[in-house]
Amino acid sequence: MKLTLGHSPDPDDAFMFYALAKNKIETHGYEFEHILQDIETLNQRAKRQELDISAISIHAYAYVLKNYALLPCGASMGDNYGPRLVALKPYKKEELSKLIIAVPGKLTSAFLALQLYLGLRDVEFEYRVVGFDEIFDTVKAGRADVGLIIHEGQLTYKTEGFHLIEDLGAWWHQKTGGLPLPLGGNVIRKGIGAEKLPLINKILKESIQYSLDHRSEALEYAKQWGRGLDDALNDEFVGMYVNELTLDYGDRGRKAIELFLQEAHEMGIIPEPVELEFVK
Repeated sequence: MKLTLGHSPDPDDAFMFYALAKNKIETHGYEFEHILQDIETLNQRAKRQELDISAISIHAYAYVLKNYALLPCGASMGDNYGPRLVALKPYKKEELSKLIIAVPGKLTSAFLALQLYLGLRDVEFEYRVVGFDEIFDTVKAGRADVGLIIHEGQLTYKTEGFHLIEDLGAWWHQKTGGLPLPLGGNVIRKGIGAEKLPLINKILKESIQYSLDHRSEALEYAKQWGRGLDDALNDEFVGMYVNELTLDYGDRGRKAIELFLQEAHEMGIIPEPVELEFVK
């Protein structure tokens, strides 16, 4: 059976799926077609049920849960770090609602975290949606005042000449008494069949474990997607988002998702309350 597998063209996702891409593990008759697209495109494609398995923003999961279940593996959690608000000037938090913020997509978890941080819904402040890899240039060109940075930009913003205004993962960690910020996960289309999902999850988890066990070769493969990262930064970035929480959310991770989406619902950002459904 052939399955479409969507993930971002960045080092952490490439690291996770190295073993699948290079046929390093047993796939039990399943063939995986890797589709590399930015996370907001994957979010929108999941809303249209176009992919069998996909990386997805936890924010976007609230809009696809009728058709997709969360896989216990594949999480990207910011454990006291995460998306960062940066600017060419050291703005204060109270100034942000009066500025234009460049964001990497309305369904990204980074954008949801921004709204929770500001205590404002998207209709209450000005923002500009651009590609995640265009945010630095958008701010430098004066088309936005502040950038909401995800992926490797979290490590390279200083060399680009930016000031850190807020690390939203650190803010969330302090606000919640130590919970990680739930950024991304993997979902699988329920229509594949409930009896097949546990084995597919097992294959994906084995891919992640293989890379953790063969770190050097998996990092070498992943670094081709590390825009502006040298080997040391590539290693650091992958370590931030592929770790024990990636193998399984655990109680902390699941509690973090529940609180993240509950607060979004209470603010009126997400229209319906979310009941998490994980593949067993």
